[in-house]
Amino acid sequence: MNSVYFWPVPVAAIIALVFAWVFFKQMMKGDEGDPTMIKIAEHVRKGAMAYLRQQYKVVGFVFIIMTIVFVIMSFVLKVQNAWLPVAFITGGFFSGLAGYFGMKTATYASGRTAQAAKESLDAGLRISFRSGAVMGLAVVGLALLYISIWWVILDIFIEAQYETEKLLIITTTMLTFGIGASLQALFARVGGGIYTKAADVGADLVGKVEAGIPEDDPRNPATIADNVGDNVGDVAGMGADLYESYSGSILAAAALGAAAYLQSGDTSNQVAAVMAPMLIAAVGILLSIVGIFFVKTKPGATQKELLASLEKGINISSILIIAVSLLVLKWLGLPNYLGVWGSIVVGLVTGIVIGRATAYYTSAEYKPTQHIAKNAETGPATVIIAGLGVGFISTAIPVLAIMIGTSLAYFFAAGSLDIANINQGLYGIGIAAVGMLSTLGITLATDAYGPIVDNAGGNAEMAHLPPEVRERTDALDSLGNTTAATGKGFAIGSAALTALALLASYYEAIRIAIARVIVNSGTFTFPNGVEVESIEGVKALTIIDLVNNYEVHLMNPKVVIGLLLGAMMAFVFCGLTMNAVGRAAADMVAEVRRQFREIPGILEGENEPDYARCVEISTIGAQKEMLVPSLLVILVPLIFGILLGVPAVVGLLTGGLAAGFSLAVFMANSGGAWDNAKKYIEEGNFGGKGSDAHKAAVIGDTVGDPFKDTSGPSLNILIKLMSMVAIVMAGVTVAFSIF
Repeated sequence: MNSVYFWPVPVAAIIALVFAWVFFKQMMKGDEGDPTMIKIAEHVRKGAMAYLRQQYKVVGFVFIIMTIVFVIMSFVLKVQNAWLPVAFITGGFFSGLAGYFGMKTATYASGRTAQAAKESLDAGLRISFRSGAVMGLAVVGLALLYISIWWVILDIFIEAQYETEKLLIITTTMLTFGIGASLQALFARVGGGIYTKAADVGADLVGKVEAGIPEDDPRNPATIADNVGDNVGDVAGMGADLYESYSGSILAAAALGAAAYLQSGDTSNQVAAVMAPMLIAAVGILLSIVGIFFVKTKPGATQKELLASLEKGINISSILIIAVSLLVLKWLGLPNYLGVWGSIVVGLVTGIVIGRATAYYTSAEYKPTQHIAKNAETGPATVIIAGLGVGFISTAIPVLAIMIGTSLAYFFAAGSLDIANINQGLYGIGIAAVGMLSTLGITLATDAYGPIVDNAGGNAEMAHLPPEVRERTDALDSLGNTTAATGKGFAIGSAALTALALLASYYEAIRIAIARVIVNSGTFTFPNGVEVESIEGVKALTIIDLVNNYEVHLMNPKVVIGLLLGAMMAFVFCGLTMNAVGRAAADMVAEVRRQFREIPGILEGENEPDYARCVEISTIGAQKEMLVPSLLVILVPLIFGILLGVPAVVGLLTGGLAAGFSLAVFMANSGGAWDNAKKYIEEGNFGGKGSDAHKAAVIGDTVGDPFKDTSGPSLNILIKLMSMVAIVMAGVTVAFSIF
């Protein structure tokens, strides 16, 4: 390890955490408002923390079982490295910690944002965005700190005959550590998504449609649960999701960099390739902090001006990372540093294109969402049809962007699109994912900001603040819907690139697994009859050799079976999570109706509803419903690998990526468009609030809720976690596959 190159990485991580703490302390100094506002915020805060405690109990039980499995794999079967059990736990802990910090901040910030909005729009934007930045900086800081700690530990304890071999072992070993973060992210996304949408659907269907009361009205028993759900789903869930993408992309790129220069014998080039993604991430942290300080606006700003203020911070960070990353690569002395820099730029541009496309298809400023709103005049059926149509069409640009971005990233790093320099090309794809996520510190801040201002609007409504306060929080909330939709597009795009890098890294995990078999038994025979009898022989194998020896091609029925199963997994997973929301929402609807019917004086405002019961229903529903889809994602790659081996697993991951990415874009964009079509009508278009068009749009929004906040975002984790499980279980697949 070259200390000159490495030490900026943990330093940047610590700086991120320091600024996150500073922004948190600044937010806490703000005024939380009058006693009513404080009481409302406390209800939400208690509900959110109660949910997290319950979720961590369930997740803790699963982690104990998985740790026992990994101990058996490592010390009994000896098909996995001995560090995995401990690293699995620490990965999940750091991922959960990132979500906890973000949610704790958000639940304290919403009331203060509402109070700041009394003063001005800029004051509300500043406190909510800086609070969102706590989440962004906590995610990148904890991820990079986690990577740094384990890098130091493994560098001390792992021994190898050659330095180039040692770097490959370290990076591939660290890559397997990501399964802890992936599993935690899945539970956070699925459980949080089920929770928030069960509450949201119950609040909308009974409150808005049946009772005819406004959104966030304190008379609605599900209102507090709805506000809690915004935090557990869109803050804790999103934080864990992107923590996993961020760390996964860095580790995958590092492993691909080690593999790209494994056979060159030039340790300096290999060190440069391994350190490049870590240093790019470190520089991105510092430049994200710079961008955060540029986010501000003037009184009476329009939606476009508010959006421009957020985009200014992101654009400044992005432009600076493009310039500084070139200097970093040149400093490292990386061969073809200009080509690798081109791959980083491609990753950034691809993320921007996907974000802009998402904004176009989901923002009420543009025709697609306005088209859905106009169809509301006809009724709920046409709203749903129009939303589905917009969602399907919206997949084109993101898919094309990933296609072109992947090709260009490969081309710039390899010098061509052929497979002669496949290792360098795959490294280009890996570092493009790092480039896309390099400014995550500020990008995630714009997403976490959304739930904060949404809760601030609810607080203002329930505390009966002056109308101008609600107008300001609504303006910030409307902007938050756009940034949230853009953030979901960004998360989906980064998941696709990260999954591609992980798919390439799977072959390096297979290489290490074959080496373990040789150590244990002395020889290894591929399915095509080729034998390898030494570690040197394994080291000499290229990715193309592994592909050919395992017969990974479309004429192999195992690959085709895997492709079909992977595509099916995306749809079955969505079906399970959608049905989970439906069942939990049905319980919520029944409870809200019961309270309206049995507790006198609620609708008259004379009695307070039983908010705690609704919070409890969402919590129980989320914990019960998240286990089956989560366990499915873990078990299928393992069982399929044991049955049909490496070719089937590669097909599974490829099919899951192709179908899952497109389906995730469709669901996120159709759900976002339905949501903003409803808000477009509420602004006074097509009859405004209370009209038949508005009621139809509420139905569309209700259908879209689990699309955009449960099933769609959870698909990000599906495609990454299946890859991560495959990588971790590579030793079992290589040693014990039956057919």
